[in-house]
Amino acid sequence: MDEVEVVVAHSERATLRVGDVFLKVDADQARIDVEVEAMSLAPVPTPEVLWHKPPALAIAALPGTTLGRLGGPSTGSPAAWAAAGATIRKLHDAPLPSRPGRAGRSIAALTAELDEECELLVTSGTLPADLVTRNRQVAEAALRPWTPAFTHGDLQIAHVFVDGDEVTGIIDWSEAGQGDALYDLATFTLGHEEHLDDVIAGYGIDVDLDVIYAWWSLRSLLAVRWLIEHGFDPFAPGCEVDVLEAWM
Repeated sequence: MDEVEVVVAHSERATLRVGDVFLKVDADQARIDVEVEAMSLAPVPTPEVLWHKPPALAIAALPGTTLGRLGGPSTGSPAAWAAAGATIRKLHDAPLPSRPGRAGRSIAALTAELDEECELLVTSGTLPADLVTRNRQVAEAALRPWTPAFTHGDLQIAHVFVDGDEVTGIIDWSEAGQGDALYDLATFTLGHEEHLDDVIAGYGIDVDLDVIYAWWSLRSLLAVRWLIEHGFDPFAPGCEVDVLEAWM
């Protein structure tokens, strides 16, 4: 009998693996609904949905391996990273889903959330004031009008699987919806700047690098306290705090 592997578990959701099946349990049924709908609409490889019975979702494992993980070494050839860029572009060019996603927060809402979080990071002593201030300045470039695209919303490299130089699938679609395409590109390359040129080459059009850098800072600022509160370590080498400190 296959062992049960805990892939991720915290107070909001848990993912278990048994053999070639992943079982996702989420306290927020809406996230599961978004995930199922997004995978049915996305014109890119996604896992097969085996069954869906609230509050759980069972999906089949994807072939291949991920391109890496934030804080860990990246794998894959330049061609594999470029193939990922091309796949992301295909998603962004698809017809829009009906609802906004994580990457689709309004400028006003995002600004308010960012300013509140920056204040909490400093007053709680989580991060030094000068580090927060500098990255808040960098993040400003992301707070601009954008054309809605079909976005994944949480496109970490650990969510993209490849076999050789071919993308075999993208997982974890619970934050998908209409949003800023550059948010996805920034999330995918966060902590792995050395592959940004390969991803953009595969993506096929020029992008505003200042906005990519801004999203690196913005996403990291918003993530630090949440990660700590849910048992993760943003201070680990190569993770969010290192991304922020790169600007100092």
